[in-house]
Amino acid sequence: MSTIEKHDMTQGKILLPLVSFTIPLVLGNLFQLTYNAADSVIVGKYVGEQALAAVGTSTPIMNIAILLISGMCMGASVLMSSQYGAKDYDTLSKQISTTMLAGCGFSVVFSLLMLLLATPVLRLIRVPETAIPEAAVYLRIIFLGLIFTFIYNFLANTMRALGDSKTPLYFLVTSAFLNIFGDLFFVVVLRWGVAGSAIATVCSEGLCCLLCGIYIKKKIPLLCLGKKWWVFDKSLLGKTVSYGSTSAMQQVCLQLGKLIIQSVVNTQGVAVMAAFTAVNRVDDFAYTPQQNIGHAMTTFLAQNKGAGHKERMKKGFQTGLLIELVYSIGLFAVIWGLAWQIMTLFAEDGDAQVVSLGISYLHLISWMYILPGMTNGIQGFFRGIGDLKVTLYSTFMNMLGRVVAVFVMLRLLHMDFASLAWANMIGWIVMLLFEIPLLVKSLRSGECR
Repeated sequence: MSTIEKHDMTQGKILLPLVSFTIPLVLGNLFQLTYNAADSVIVGKYVGEQALAAVGTSTPIMNIAILLISGMCMGASVLMSSQYGAKDYDTLSKQISTTMLAGCGFSVVFSLLMLLLATPVLRLIRVPETAIPEAAVYLRIIFLGLIFTFIYNFLANTMRALGDSKTPLYFLVTSAFLNIFGDLFFVVVLRWGVAGSAIATVCSEGLCCLLCGIYIKKKIPLLCLGKKWWVFDKSLLGKTVSYGSTSAMQQVCLQLGKLIIQSVVNTQGVAVMAAFTAVNRVDDFAYTPQQNIGHAMTTFLAQNKGAGHKERMKKGFQTGLLIELVYSIGLFAVIWGLAWQIMTLFAEDGDAQVVSLGISYLHLISWMYILPGMTNGIQGFFRGIGDLKVTLYSTFMNMLGRVVAVFVMLRLLHMDFASLAWANMIGWIVMLLFEIPLLVKSLRSGECR
């Protein structure tokens, strides 16, 4: 059988496999965030505050499509992990081909819609008219490359479902360096502004997708389906849609909440918009390892559920929560101590207001990061046992709490920029109040016993 069998997580030690699986996930996503942040840093430094605001206000819209795709891939990967753990390779093969075909069709349709509707959508979220032309150009170019985003996410999630988190990292590293080089060339040398930044991102994602496909063809026989790539199983599609749509709805719910918050922030002026773009990038870096630990827990629990190892599932969940706690403590120290240095990366020399606003936010949010660490661990548990509805409902509760808090604090009480951090905390607390009773109930009912 395929060399990927060495990534079987249904036997042996628990801590080391979880950590070794998580580290490539973290590094891969940090590299991805690095070239996303490179767009903001380079655009902010070499084009200006207005362009940075245009890129930032486009990001939540772009993320709805990207996270909907990754949500579908994540939902499908839960099924793949369970099938792999049960050694049901025939069903696994059909699962892979069905997900690939359905996802490609969806990506093409969504891209066409956004190419036509970019400007109306930007107006819907109250983007200032002066920022719309650049934001619309950025969005349209990004959506031209959406098919690359799906194919890479699908292939990477499939390999991770089988326990291999290292291989996707190698492609992302290459892609990250190419994207940064492309940003410097198109934005700094050719002076193409936000359009150049978007072109660099699409080109790097396309290459990342190509390299991933070549590697699979040469190194992973289990995923070399040949003519079976065209097998479309309607019964598996139904189950995939059930899992994938729930996970995708969770991702979309998250981004819709962010869009609503962005629309409120957009009424506060360009400086606030630019600061919000910067701190969102920092938050992305902070949350990503927490999410990746949760995803590692998902794969571990799903494989062991397929193998019927319930006691091992319980120990894996406890170990994952411990890793989340240790990471969150270290994160606090870094963000608190380096807030000024971090913010100066995103602002031109004269943008003292942007830097000051960002520092006030980071000093508050840094000691709150332990809360999303716990929520991500708990969500990893529920995804792993196949109960994705809990993750959807808890995310909805989180975003509802945040949106209400932001509206009350910024629009009604006219509080300062740092109140956005308090709104995050309220959302996480609401989320935990919803999740913890369900977690206790699941553990007592024998999900991991």
